[in-house]
Amino acid sequence: QVQLVESGGGLVQPGGSLRLSCLASGFTFDSYPVGWFRQAPGKEREGVAAMGRPGARTYYLASVKGRFTISRDNAKNMVYLQMNGLKPEDTAVYYCAADLGYSGSYSYEWGDYYFGTWGQGTQVTVSS
Repeated sequence: QVQLVESGGGLVQPGGSLRLSCLASGFTFDSYPVGWFRQAPGKEREGVAAMGRPGARTYYLASVKGRFTISRDNAKNMVYLQMNGLKPEDTAVYYCAADLGYSGSYSYEWGDYYFGTWGQGTQVTVSS
């Protein structure tokens, strides 16, 4: 069974940092692109960061470039999102996603990738 499980969300003050983690299971992790997305109340889901295999393209939302970094540890089936310099506008539910080559109940196309497999999400709140 394919599964993505996020962790690491929470409440942080503006300017602070958080690292989100996503544990993948049920598929050959190192063969597929993975990404992070977010959805704030009343807004559309948007791509935050995405990466494929080594040498493939990495994408970032313009507003997080230079503050957020996506990385993956294929030996542990983990993908991370390091978030620094957090701002109140970063407040959202953050989702981990994988492009396994098929659509899901919700799909998101971003550059070379087509994400159709999603985790349950983790809340990030940036507030003083």
